[in-house]
Amino acid sequence: MSGEAAADAIEVVLATHNAHKVAEFQRILGARMPRLHVLGYDGPSPVEDGTSFAANALIKARAAAAHTGRISLADDSGIAVDVMGGAPGIFSARWAGHAAGDEANLRLLLAQLADVRRPDRGAAFHCTIAVVVPAELAGGEAREFVAEGLWRGALAYEPRGSHGFGYDPIFEPEGHEVTAAELRPEQKNAISHRARAFEALIPELQRLVAGVE
Repeated sequence: MSGEAAADAIEVVLATHNAHKVAEFQRILGARMPRLHVLGYDGPSPVEDGTSFAANALIKARAAAAHTGRISLADDSGIAVDVMGGAPGIFSARWAGHAAGDEANLRLLLAQLADVRRPDRGAAFHCTIAVVVPAELAGGEAREFVAEGLWRGALAYEPRGSHGFGYDPIFEPEGHEVTAAELRPEQKNAISHRARAFEALIPELQRLVAGVE
């Protein structure tokens, strides 16, 4: 980013070290707020000891805001399987263990559901996005806002598709016969749990950004 575009840019930090998430947030937010530029986070990862998506999102956003002094965003997302009582839920990213990756998490969940047939494979992606404006930008007292989105669907029996990440290859959204990983990125970004959370977040984010410019 350079020149006049750089001068007009509004930079916010996304509290993640995941480059896929940074790119996805930039696509979704950039389509609605063209001046917004989402930066990755290079600070320490806080302990996510909250017991809800909202609590963990706020923990991460507050840590990024404190470390960078910038308006910071964070999301806590996961998949909740009906027959498992909402698990993996907030443990989605480490379902197969703290050192496990997306593939191991996905394979473990499929194995746990091996004997479960339709229509009992219902699930939903949850997304909570928190935005924190640090006190120094907010006139002396930090400002916070939380938005939530839900994307219903069902779990496939095997992974399909090469787009997306996490549990996308086994999640079939309601009204679709393909997985989230088979949707084109622009399709997914228009209807996903994050897109739905952003619909609630955008008006507040615009107001918060305008308040610090």
